[in-house]
Amino acid sequence: MIKAILNDLLNQPRSVKQFILLAIDLLILPLCLMAGFIVRYESLYYQAIQFSWPIFPLAMLVAPPVFIRFGLYRSVIRYIGIQALITILQAVFLSVLLTFLLSIAFRVPVYSFSLWLVDGVLLTITIGGIRMLARYLVVQQNGTPGARRIPAAIYGAGESGVQLALALNHGTEFNPVLFLDDKRELHDQEVLGLNVYPPAQLPTLIEKFGLRQVLLALPSLSRPRRQEILRQLEPLPVKIMVVPDIHELVSGRKRVDEIREVGIEDMLGRNPVPPRPELMEPCIHDKSVLITGAGGSIGSELCRQIVQWCPKRLVLVERSEFALYSIDSELRRLIAEGGLQLELVPILGSTEHKRRMQAVMNTFEIQTVYHAAAYKHVPIVERNPIEGVQNNIFGTLSVAEAAIAAEVETFVLISTDKAVRPTNVMGATKRFTELILQGLAQTQQATRFKIVRFGNVLGSSGSVVPLFRDQIRRGGPVTVTDPEVVRYFMTIPEAAQLVIQAGSQGESGDVFVLEMGEPVRIHDFARRMILLAGLTIRDADNPDGDIEIRFTGLREGEKLYEELIIGDNVLPTEHEMIRRVHEESLPWEQVQSYLERFSTASRFFDYLSVRAILLEAVNGYHPTGGIQDWVWIRSNHQTGAAGP
Repeated sequence: MIKAILNDLLNQPRSVKQFILLAIDLLILPLCLMAGFIVRYESLYYQAIQFSWPIFPLAMLVAPPVFIRFGLYRSVIRYIGIQALITILQAVFLSVLLTFLLSIAFRVPVYSFSLWLVDGVLLTITIGGIRMLARYLVVQQNGTPGARRIPAAIYGAGESGVQLALALNHGTEFNPVLFLDDKRELHDQEVLGLNVYPPAQLPTLIEKFGLRQVLLALPSLSRPRRQEILRQLEPLPVKIMVVPDIHELVSGRKRVDEIREVGIEDMLGRNPVPPRPELMEPCIHDKSVLITGAGGSIGSELCRQIVQWCPKRLVLVERSEFALYSIDSELRRLIAEGGLQLELVPILGSTEHKRRMQAVMNTFEIQTVYHAAAYKHVPIVERNPIEGVQNNIFGTLSVAEAAIAAEVETFVLISTDKAVRPTNVMGATKRFTELILQGLAQTQQATRFKIVRFGNVLGSSGSVVPLFRDQIRRGGPVTVTDPEVVRYFMTIPEAAQLVIQAGSQGESGDVFVLEMGEPVRIHDFARRMILLAGLTIRDADNPDGDIEIRFTGLREGEKLYEELIIGDNVLPTEHEMIRRVHEESLPWEQVQSYLERFSTASRFFDYLSVRAILLEAVNGYHPTGGIQDWVWIRSNHQTGAAGP
């Protein structure tokens, strides 16, 4: 019955709800005054009321305009908090003061200080209490149907933890019931009415409070320390979620209550190195910059990083209309919010069109190019080698030759660890693009060609992070190619910053590799994601577990491990996370010969010739697929048959 009435009230127009709240306040005003008389004169029927009755209508006339002026009826009850209670206190104080002054002006014989004090205290308590009660009922009514809010512990009783608790109290999903903190001085204390416990007590607290979530509210914590905490929490039957990093909070890109699931970036055991202005600015500040593949994972992050260093102009080249629209819209918003002064130019087109690229570079007087456009999904390129050659090899050649013709100062190629002793077409084509730039660097000095090579970036298209998360959400199984497969990982912002800093160093034709830290065993990572989701692993030892890990076998062209360096000739640079390597290159005449052969083979869709040229041109290329796979590719591309 009560729920039905409450639901009916919630569905009323806002003006009706405001009128009801005003009516309740008008009822409270005389009641609080009567309580004041009782305290002052120890009797409600004292004859003073007979002489002082005008203060009752006076209070009911004065208070509503004051309350309206302070916005007491504009507040959304669902989100009322501490600031609203402060506003109520101010409004009550002013209304009581005005009523007191008017009673003096009209010679009403009530001047007792205690009466007005009791009246003010009771008004603050009742008016504030009614609104807090209404907020509680609204939250309960709008909670998840058939369920209560999820009981959660907040790890971190500092400023971020307090802000998170306040935000969650206004929400309908999580119910913060306690704080956890490593600081001994906070133990057995209360923060926002919630007890603070040491993390060591969490196993018993889970059962006592029915905890199902632990929210890690330590945004400025170092990665090694965060990894240590996550390892401590892994065995416990609770789901772990984290607040955004401190740089996301400071920049305003995220709010403290935008909690997310644990990702591999939280498990990386190293701290990111802040970018150095002396390495970020030379190729960007007050220059005209062009980025190919601007809508991709790395390309879009390069755009975000570059706009912060005040280029004169930023030209976005992208073949996907939607991707170009998305990054263009995002950048225009960032530019407007930051009050930045730069020209943003979106160009829809393919890097394979050399004349188009040259026209763009000439028109916009490009000084720096970051070439991030490439086909990079190993199995897809493995089954479509001609397209891989056209986009990765000839697309890079077109942009590089256009850069030379337009007298571009710096050209930075985004390469990959899969280019080192490649076992797949994608890696082999990327290695050949490196040879193209090294060859062009031999022929001229005007354009400086730089090559930056690194491993997997977190959150890129095809990353294991969203794949595993989706599989866990659907109840499994989580698919891992091989129990021994390992990969290097780096966050996209880290990679983009290091690419920019590498591009401002060294000589033309240099190859730079990024320090990726320790490789991550994908099987271990999958296990940790399952455990941190508060679930158990289903295996031979635990047949009743929640999620199974299933091994599917290595994909076409995939290796158990990736490498970043060919040979051992590695030199330090000005940045501790960037290395310069000396590797073999080919004379430009030989590179041209291979390019002519690639062009002929591609024109006639001769897949076997493409394979033969890659084997000859790319030292260390050892395709994992046999010749029969390439015969299948050729025959089925000609007939249009489906894959095996």
